[in-house]
Amino acid sequence: MNKIKSIILIISLISALVISACSNNDNLSNHKNMNHESMNQKEETKTNNESEKNENAKSEEILDGVTSEPNQNSDLGLQTLNTKNVTRLNTSDPIQAAILTSQTIFPATHKENQPGTVILVPLESWQTGLASADLIHHPNNGPMLFYTKDGIPKETLNEIKRLNPKGNTEGVQVMVMGNVDEDILNTLDPFYVENINGRDPAELAANVDEKYAQVSGGDYPTGVIIVSSDDESKLYSIPAINWISHMPEPVLFVSRDGIPKSTIKSLQKRKDAKIYLLGPKSVISTKVEDKLKEYGTVNRIEGENPVITSIEFAKFKDEESSFGWGFTEPGHGVSFVSTETPSLAIAAAPFSHLGKHAPLIWMEKGKPSKPTYQFLSTIKPTFKDDPTAGPYNHGFIIGKQDDISFSVQGILDDRLEIVQKDGKGHSGH
Repeated sequence: MNKIKSIILIISLISALVISACSNNDNLSNHKNMNHESMNQKEETKTNNESEKNENAKSEEILDGVTSEPNQNSDLGLQTLNTKNVTRLNTSDPIQAAILTSQTIFPATHKENQPGTVILVPLESWQTGLASADLIHHPNNGPMLFYTKDGIPKETLNEIKRLNPKGNTEGVQVMVMGNVDEDILNTLDPFYVENINGRDPAELAANVDEKYAQVSGGDYPTGVIIVSSDDESKLYSIPAINWISHMPEPVLFVSRDGIPKSTIKSLQKRKDAKIYLLGPKSVISTKVEDKLKEYGTVNRIEGENPVITSIEFAKFKDEESSFGWGFTEPGHGVSFVSTETPSLAIAAAPFSHLGKHAPLIWMEKGKPSKPTYQFLSTIKPTFKDDPTAGPYNHGFIIGKQDDISFSVQGILDDRLEIVQKDGKGHSGH
């Protein structure tokens, strides 16, 4: 009996040891499986993070103007620098750019498309060119061309002769802006010439404001754009030129911290001016803004840099006064100019008067940026059934490929292209 008990006890001990071993093996197996699962999860997370990182990097590449698969041969043997949605004035010379703009807008083949008055401005003064653009509008209805300190270039004289301007309501065929020698005025014989000048940019701008009121019936526009005449602020100020070429509101000048007497006198000619400041507080101080409120209501249009300021101006609309482009939907023209060539923006200002009526969008050193693409996405044209019904966008690039490359032009052309609303492209059209 005792022997039987001993055998049973030995069998029980062996069974316990076997069960324990199996249990340990199962735990070891579970730990191994858990470790592998954990590692797999980590690897999967790492892969997802890397994939997301790559997608973000790819998006940033595209936003920086580099497509995911750029074609390095895109400008090889080009026969034209115009694309379906972008017209390029292929010159870095502002004198030539002004002539090309004039010839594009004013064929002058017959009376109906001849200009009334040619506006002649000094190449060396961006302030004079900017303020004078108010006279591009009706009833002058003419292009803006350049003269230099050495006189009127031969090609500019040839363009004036080609245009054969009809004259404005006072019969003036050429307005020469700024202080000039009598010899320059004599060069324009036998055209009927008027000279408008001023002791400084603010006075000249005020005189332009007065002249526009005279030729348009004696009324001063209620709206006024206030910009800085400081040289370091010109990239903030120049986008105003496209609007005043398009509509009758003038540009008047201030400095960062002061308001010239000439500007104050012009503001006083309006009962309750609608004043629009163009530029951030670093360009036009709050001190100046507060002072301007004595002459009317003040709205500031600004961005943290000149590019964003030009975009904000293109989007701005005062619904009460109807001032501003208000470009927030498709069907528009846009002018693109490099921040390195601001004189070209002055030359191309008439593109906002006739044709596509295009505001200016700066390209930072010739390249678009994320805010530019975001703006273009808001005005991206789409169609549901028929692309021939529009709406269409169109761009103007002013400058050579060294200023704004053909690869950038291709990207802008794509952003301006009309596409099917459902994202299927032009497959059925």
